[in-house]
Amino acid sequence: MSRKGLSRRNFLVSGLRASGATVLVPGLTAGAASTEQQNAGSFPDREQWINFVERVSNPVLEALSRQQLRRTMPVEAAAGHEKERAVGSPLEAFGRLLYGLAPWLELDSSAVESSKEAALRARYRSLAQQAIESALDPSSPDYMHFGESGQTLVDSSFLALAFFRAPKQLFDTMTPATRANLVSALESERKIQPPLNNWLLFSALNEALLRRLGATWDQSRIDDALQKHQSWYLGDGTYGDGPQYHADFYNSYVIHPYLLALMDELHDQPTWKGTAPAIVERARRYAAIQERTISPEGEFPVIGRSITYRAGAFHLLADVARRHLLPSSVLPGAVRCALTAVQQRTLTPTGTFSPEGWLQIGLAGHQPSLGENYISTGSLYLCSAVWLPLGLPSADPFWSDPASDWTQKRVWAGLDAPADHAITG
Repeated sequence: MSRKGLSRRNFLVSGLRASGATVLVPGLTAGAASTEQQNAGSFPDREQWINFVERVSNPVLEALSRQQLRRTMPVEAAAGHEKERAVGSPLEAFGRLLYGLAPWLELDSSAVESSKEAALRARYRSLAQQAIESALDPSSPDYMHFGESGQTLVDSSFLALAFFRAPKQLFDTMTPATRANLVSALESERKIQPPLNNWLLFSALNEALLRRLGATWDQSRIDDALQKHQSWYLGDGTYGDGPQYHADFYNSYVIHPYLLALMDELHDQPTWKGTAPAIVERARRYAAIQERTISPEGEFPVIGRSITYRAGAFHLLADVARRHLLPSSVLPGAVRCALTAVQQRTLTPTGTFSPEGWLQIGLAGHQPSLGENYISTGSLYLCSAVWLPLGLPSADPFWSDPASDWTQKRVWAGLDAPADHAITG
């Protein structure tokens, strides 16, 4: 069905069916799970998340720390596109992984956290700092070739977002030489002209980081991105990805989290500080919608492009939870349990990882046909976005509140739940 011909009613019905809430896939039974998924569920939620962090992150950070990412990371891509994707895929893996890890890397240690988590965070901080230096050094074997392909605009910006999310551990620890290399890398991305869609936000965030670095920055790129996205707002918390509505997860992958990040950085700019309340309320509404799309089994509609980002589809819900901005009707404990279920469903199926431990293209296992021509191994590490609430201490209500059923799990179990309501702004 074409996007133009997709009616609101048909979209909602299709989305519910695709979520797995009411329709079983032939050959599977309700609640079917891999042995790995069943084993994962035997640990407390935060411990499960840390286990997922370690399994996904280790190959990337270890290779980068030895300046061997380009040499050792496979580049799985659509047939005929392997060579072109190889230019930017290492930066995809690094930038995307780091922007999800960043709040956790920034978190101070506490007496109540597990020794495993404390040790892993300390180790990953060191590896990430080494990796940043290597990735930005033009003489390094793992230099990320900034500005040499359109894809590097996207992932230089994801790297920039990591710096904003962990200023003490990633930004303040850079040497003067590495800072200078970062400025040069961001400036090199200006030669890439972003299309009229969410890519405008990548250019904008790069300029915001140049501003933070004290370098010359181009305010017009930020103004253009913010003006365009305000004009592309469609209502009820949803933006067009460009002038048109797209049935996909890009409101969560990029648009809302980037708008929130830009408002964090531009709160002192008279031109834009007045728009922050509307941007925040729209993000809160879209996060509430996201919570309602998660099926009782942790599945969600298989719609739109880039579905192989797996749990990264809930970047916004995770970010809003991290910011303590969840609407009152959305309980932190329920979001924690829902996002745990999503990770179990998308990171434990057989085939998710290669024998060497790298992510493989797919949503629930190895499903190469789900990947578009621009998807490669590095792209898949956007799944790290779901880990943003690890930046909250274990005493935070997100982690300490009792386990609670999320909306679909309650409703399909026959329990009561509040009605959903649109917003008008």
